[in-house]
Amino acid sequence: MADLPWRMVLRDARDRENRAALAALLDRVPDPYGRDPRHDHVTGSGFVVSPCRGFTLLMHHAKLGRWLQPGGHCDGDADIAGVAAREVFEETGLRARLLSDGLFDIDIHQIPARGDAPAHFHYDLRFLFEADPAKPLLGNEESHDLHWVALDDLPRYAPQRSVCVLREKLPLWRAESGE
Repeated sequence: MADLPWRMVLRDARDRENRAALAALLDRVPDPYGRDPRHDHVTGSGFVVSPCRGFTLLMHHAKLGRWLQPGGHCDGDADIAGVAAREVFEETGLRARLLSDGLFDIDIHQIPARGDAPAHFHYDLRFLFEADPAKPLLGNEESHDLHWVALDDLPRYAPQRSVCVLREKLPLWRAESGE
């Protein structure tokens, strides 16, 4: 199993299973940071939170029709925190501050077949960022809308655990980081 170049606090069975699956992906796929849909690959995304930690920024994804955190393909770049920061900026217009260089979460989810591209899995490496909700949001063609969502309201927008995990992990991260 590959040694991962990112540190991450493993909090539960999901974290341990996803970390092991990511290590296996890095061992078996020749270009895990590419975007060839014939192979599962790594993506990078950012949970962007407000300075008070009570809100997160979500985008309504144009292709998937769901509220998600900003993120996307690595396009060959193994600096996943940099990929996440780039995606946050491209999709929101915000220059968010990275709160930790460690992984906040790993999520593995299937991308449905589309056109000639077969169904495949994204191994999404998530980092935690902070941005000012008073700054203007500048979306792009990848989303229908951008919205700051209170963490208490997160399940109404994004009921899937892959997004709601922010509500579970943020208090733990705050306690561990001494914030």
